[in-house]
Amino acid sequence: MSRVGKKIITIPNGVQFSIKDNVAKAKGPKGELSFAIPSGISFTQEGNTLTFSRSDDHKKTRALHGMTRAQVANILEGVSNGFQKNLGMEGVGYKVEMKGKRLLLSVGFSHPILFIPPDGIEFAVLTPTTFSVKGIDKQLVGEIAAKIRFLRPPEPYKGKGIRYEGEYIRRKAGKAAGK
Repeated sequence: MSRVGKKIITIPNGVQFSIKDNVAKAKGPKGELSFAIPSGISFTQEGNTLTFSRSDDHKKTRALHGMTRAQVANILEGVSNGFQKNLGMEGVGYKVEMKGKRLLLSVGFSHPILFIPPDGIEFAVLTPTTFSVKGIDKQLVGEIAAKIRFLRPPEPYKGKGIRYEGEYIRRKAGKAAGK
């Protein structure tokens, strides 16, 4: 049995959840999400708890068991609380500011970068060097945060760049002095 797949999901208060034609739909205060449940995975709903089980022990079905449970738990968490990734910048002249709903990043290039959010994503600037990416879809929030980090990933010598909050960058020693 999958350790993740056999965990019980509790449906939060204020969230409407239904599964019809193998499509799980959740509607809550933050929005609405859905997920297609793959074949071979079945569910049982008792009150406000949900459990998933698999029909056989094939490798693909075992992999889908835990993934399906995690995806449904993520859509329930997303529509009730939402997800957030915090990022920070380090470097001389690095800063971030909002231009309407867009993010204007100054990260050491000759020009500032204007990052336009897709639907369902919001940005919030916390300080001139820290900002957050918010949304209800966990995968989309992580993807957008990774795209922003990719614009100027942290380098190992001075640590300049865009990094996730709490991310540790292993530093390297610079050039050794010549004799």
